[in-house]
Amino acid sequence: MDDTTLIAEDLLLLLLDDKSGTPAGAGTLHYTLGGALLVELALLGRVETGGDRPKLNGPQVLAIGDGPLPDPMPRRAYDKIAERPRNVQSLLLAIGGGLWKPLTDRLVERGLLRRESKRLLGVFNRTTLPIGDGRHEEELRRKVCAVLEDGAAADPRTAAVIALLSASGTLPSLHPRPRWSGEVYQRAKQFEEGDWGASAVHTVVVTTVT
Repeated sequence: MDDTTLIAEDLLLLLLDDKSGTPAGAGTLHYTLGGALLVELALLGRVETGGDRPKLNGPQVLAIGDGPLPDPMPRRAYDKIAERPRNVQSLLLAIGGGLWKPLTDRLVERGLLRRESKRLLGVFNRTTLPIGDGRHEEELRRKVCAVLEDGAAADPRTAAVIALLSASGTLPSLHPRPRWSGEVYQRAKQFEEGDWGASAVHTVVVTTVT
Protein backbone atom coordinates (compact mmCIF):
# COMPACT_ATOMS: atom_id res chain seq x y z
CA MET A 1 0.00 0.00 0.00
CA ASP A 2 1.44 3.40 -0.96
CA ASP A 3 1.19 6.63 1.02
CA THR A 4 -1.62 8.12 -1.09
CA THR A 5 -4.85 8.42 0.86
CA LEU A 6 -8.28 8.07 -0.68
CA ILE A 7 -10.82 10.87 -0.51
CA ALA A 8 -12.85 8.58 1.75
CA GLU A 9 -9.89 8.23 4.12
CA ASP A 10 -9.28 11.98 4.22
CA LEU A 11 -12.97 12.59 4.81
CA LEU A 12 -13.11 10.06 7.63
CA LEU A 13 -10.06 11.58 9.33
CA LEU A 14 -11.80 14.94 9.43
CA LEU A 15 -15.09 13.44 10.64
CA LEU A 16 -13.50 11.55 13.53
CA ASP A 17 -13.17 13.26 16.89
CA ASP A 18 -9.41 13.29 17.52
CA LYS A 19 -9.74 12.04 21.11
CA SER A 20 -12.50 9.46 20.98
CA GLY A 21 -12.53 8.51 17.32
CA THR A 22 -16.32 8.95 17.21
CA PRO A 23 -17.41 10.15 13.76
CA ALA A 24 -19.66 13.13 13.12
CA GLY A 25 -22.76 12.13 11.16
CA ALA A 26 -22.40 8.49 12.21
CA GLY A 27 -25.98 7.57 11.29
CA THR A 28 -25.49 8.38 7.61
CA LEU A 29 -21.74 7.79 7.37
CA HIS A 30 -22.09 4.89 4.92
CA TYR A 31 -23.77 7.18 2.38
CA THR A 32 -21.08 9.82 2.78
CA LEU A 33 -18.26 7.30 2.36
CA GLY A 34 -20.01 5.78 -0.66
CA GLY A 35 -20.18 9.25 -2.17
CA ALA A 36 -16.47 9.68 -1.54
CA LEU A 37 -15.69 6.52 -3.52
CA LEU A 38 -17.91 7.68 -6.40
CA VAL A 39 -16.08 11.01 -6.49
CA GLU A 40 -12.73 9.18 -6.37
CA LEU A 41 -13.70 7.14 -9.42
CA ALA A 42 -14.97 10.24 -11.21
CA LEU A 43 -11.64 12.00 -10.66
CA LEU A 44 -9.89 8.92 -12.05
CA GLY A 45 -12.11 9.11 -15.16
CA ARG A 46 -13.69 5.73 -14.47
CA VAL A 47 -17.36 6.69 -14.01
CA GLU A 48 -19.73 9.09 -15.68
CA THR A 49 -23.40 9.94 -15.42
CA GLY A 50 -25.77 8.90 -18.16
CA GLY A 51 -29.35 9.54 -19.21
CA ASP A 52 -30.93 12.64 -20.68
CA ARG A 53 -33.57 13.22 -18.02
CA PRO A 54 -33.00 13.58 -14.28
CA LYS A 55 -34.29 10.58 -12.33
CA LEU A 56 -36.04 10.52 -8.98
CA ASN A 57 -32.97 8.90 -7.39
CA GLY A 58 -30.41 10.93 -9.30
CA PRO A 59 -28.63 10.24 -12.59
CA GLN A 60 -27.47 6.83 -13.67
CA VAL A 61 -23.82 6.07 -13.02
CA LEU A 62 -21.90 4.18 -15.68
CA ALA A 63 -18.52 2.47 -15.38
CA ILE A 64 -16.16 3.58 -18.14
CA GLY A 65 -12.57 2.98 -19.15
CA ASP A 66 -10.48 -0.11 -18.64
CA GLY A 67 -7.24 -1.20 -17.11
CA PRO A 68 -6.34 -1.78 -13.47
CA LEU A 69 -7.19 0.67 -10.71
CA PRO A 70 -4.36 1.45 -8.30
CA ASP A 71 -6.26 0.74 -5.08
CA PRO A 72 -8.43 -2.26 -4.15
CA MET A 73 -11.16 -0.19 -2.49
CA PRO A 74 -12.17 1.91 -5.53
CA ARG A 75 -11.56 -1.21 -7.63
CA ARG A 76 -14.30 -3.07 -5.74
CA ALA A 77 -16.62 -0.07 -6.06
CA TYR A 78 -15.92 0.10 -9.80
CA ASP A 79 -16.72 -3.60 -10.20
CA LYS A 80 -20.05 -3.08 -8.40
CA ILE A 81 -20.92 -0.16 -10.67
CA ALA A 82 -19.90 -2.17 -13.77
CA GLU A 83 -22.42 -4.90 -12.94
CA ARG A 84 -25.25 -2.75 -14.30
CA PRO A 85 -26.20 0.93 -14.54
CA ARG A 86 -27.79 2.19 -11.32
CA ASN A 87 -29.03 5.52 -10.06
CA VAL A 88 -26.50 7.36 -7.97
CA GLN A 89 -28.51 7.33 -4.74
CA SER A 90 -28.98 3.56 -4.81
CA LEU A 91 -25.24 3.16 -5.37
CA LEU A 92 -24.28 5.08 -2.24
CA LEU A 93 -25.32 2.28 0.09
CA ALA A 94 -24.23 -0.47 -2.31
CA ILE A 95 -20.63 0.73 -2.29
CA GLY A 96 -20.57 2.61 1.04
CA GLY A 97 -22.03 -0.03 3.33
CA GLY A 98 -19.39 -1.78 5.41
CA LEU A 99 -16.61 0.70 4.59
CA TRP A 100 -16.11 1.81 8.19
CA LYS A 101 -13.96 -1.13 9.29
CA PRO A 102 -11.65 -1.44 6.25
CA LEU A 103 -11.14 2.32 6.15
CA THR A 104 -10.27 2.57 9.83
CA ASP A 105 -8.01 -0.50 9.47
CA ARG A 106 -6.12 1.27 6.68
CA LEU A 107 -5.76 4.46 8.69
CA VAL A 108 -4.49 2.50 11.70
CA GLU A 109 -2.06 0.60 9.45
CA ARG A 110 -0.70 3.91 8.15
CA GLY A 111 -0.31 5.24 11.69
CA LEU A 112 -2.81 8.05 11.10
CA LEU A 113 -5.10 6.57 13.77
CA ARG A 114 -4.48 4.45 16.85
CA ARG A 115 -6.81 1.70 18.04
CA GLU A 116 -7.15 1.54 21.82
CA SER A 117 -9.30 -0.74 23.96
CA LYS A 118 -10.51 0.38 27.36
CA ARG A 119 -12.47 -1.47 30.00
CA LEU A 120 -15.52 0.35 31.34
CA LEU A 121 -16.75 -0.44 34.86
CA GLY A 122 -14.45 -3.43 34.79
CA VAL A 123 -16.86 -5.25 32.49
CA PHE A 124 -17.37 -3.66 29.09
CA ASN A 125 -14.66 -3.24 26.47
CA ARG A 126 -14.72 -0.03 24.48
CA THR A 127 -12.55 0.56 21.43
CA THR A 128 -11.57 4.11 20.52
CA LEU A 129 -9.70 5.53 17.53
CA PRO A 130 -7.70 8.55 18.69
CA ILE A 131 -5.46 10.38 16.25
CA GLY A 132 -2.03 8.91 15.61
CA ASP A 133 0.43 10.84 13.48
CA GLY A 134 -1.56 14.05 13.09
CA ARG A 135 0.51 15.75 10.40
CA HIS A 136 -1.59 14.57 7.47
CA GLU A 137 -4.87 15.52 9.13
CA GLU A 138 -3.44 18.90 10.14
CA GLU A 139 -2.53 19.60 6.52
CA LEU A 140 -6.03 18.53 5.42
CA ARG A 141 -7.62 20.92 7.90
CA ARG A 142 -5.29 23.72 6.81
CA LYS A 143 -6.33 23.29 3.18
CA VAL A 144 -10.05 23.07 4.00
CA CYS A 145 -9.90 26.16 6.22
CA ALA A 146 -7.90 28.14 3.66
CA VAL A 147 -10.59 27.49 1.05
CA LEU A 148 -13.62 28.05 3.27
CA GLU A 149 -12.38 30.89 5.47
CA ASP A 150 -10.09 32.77 3.07
CA GLY A 151 -11.47 31.84 -0.34
CA ALA A 152 -8.26 30.13 -1.47
CA ALA A 153 -8.34 28.03 -4.65
CA ALA A 154 -9.09 24.36 -4.04
CA ASP A 155 -7.40 21.42 -5.70
CA PRO A 156 -9.86 18.75 -6.94
CA ARG A 157 -9.44 16.46 -3.93
CA THR A 158 -9.86 19.23 -1.36
CA ALA A 159 -12.90 20.45 -3.31
CA ALA A 160 -14.37 16.93 -3.14
CA VAL A 161 -13.80 16.68 0.61
CA ILE A 162 -15.47 20.05 1.20
CA ALA A 163 -18.41 19.12 -1.04
CA LEU A 164 -18.99 15.90 0.90
CA LEU A 165 -18.64 17.59 4.30
CA SER A 166 -21.25 20.11 3.22
CA ALA A 167 -23.54 17.48 1.70
CA SER A 168 -23.47 15.29 4.81
CA GLY A 169 -24.32 18.21 7.09
CA THR A 170 -21.27 17.51 9.24
CA LEU A 171 -19.25 20.65 8.59
CA PRO A 172 -20.54 22.47 11.71
CA SER A 173 -19.80 19.35 13.82
CA LEU A 174 -16.09 19.09 13.04
CA HIS A 175 -13.69 19.36 15.99
CA PRO A 176 -12.17 21.82 15.50
CA ARG A 177 -14.39 23.30 12.83
CA PRO A 178 -13.64 26.21 10.47
CA ARG A 179 -14.55 29.66 11.79
CA TRP A 180 -18.26 29.51 11.09
CA SER A 181 -19.92 32.27 9.08
CA GLY A 182 -22.42 32.77 6.31
CA GLU A 183 -19.57 33.05 3.81
CA VAL A 184 -18.10 29.71 4.93
CA TYR A 185 -21.53 28.07 4.56
CA GLN A 186 -22.06 29.51 1.08
CA ARG A 187 -18.60 28.54 -0.14
CA ALA A 188 -19.13 24.97 1.04
CA LYS A 189 -22.56 24.81 -0.63
CA GLN A 190 -21.05 25.96 -3.93
CA PHE A 191 -18.68 22.99 -3.89
CA GLU A 192 -21.54 20.64 -2.97
CA GLU A 193 -23.82 21.88 -5.73
CA GLY A 194 -21.06 21.49 -8.30
CA ASP A 195 -20.52 17.80 -7.52
CA TRP A 196 -23.19 15.29 -8.50
CA GLY A 197 -21.87 12.70 -6.04
CA ALA A 198 -22.07 15.14 -3.15
CA SER A 199 -25.53 16.32 -4.21
CA ALA A 200 -26.73 12.72 -4.09
CA VAL A 201 -25.29 12.35 -0.58
CA HIS A 202 -27.13 15.49 0.52
CA THR A 203 -30.45 14.21 -0.86
CA VAL A 204 -30.13 10.85 0.86
CA VAL A 205 -28.97 12.34 4.16
CA VAL A 206 -31.85 14.82 4.25
CA THR A 207 -34.32 12.06 3.43
CA THR A 208 -32.87 9.80 6.13
CA VAL A 209 -32.88 12.31 8.98
CA THR A 210 -36.20 13.99 8.31
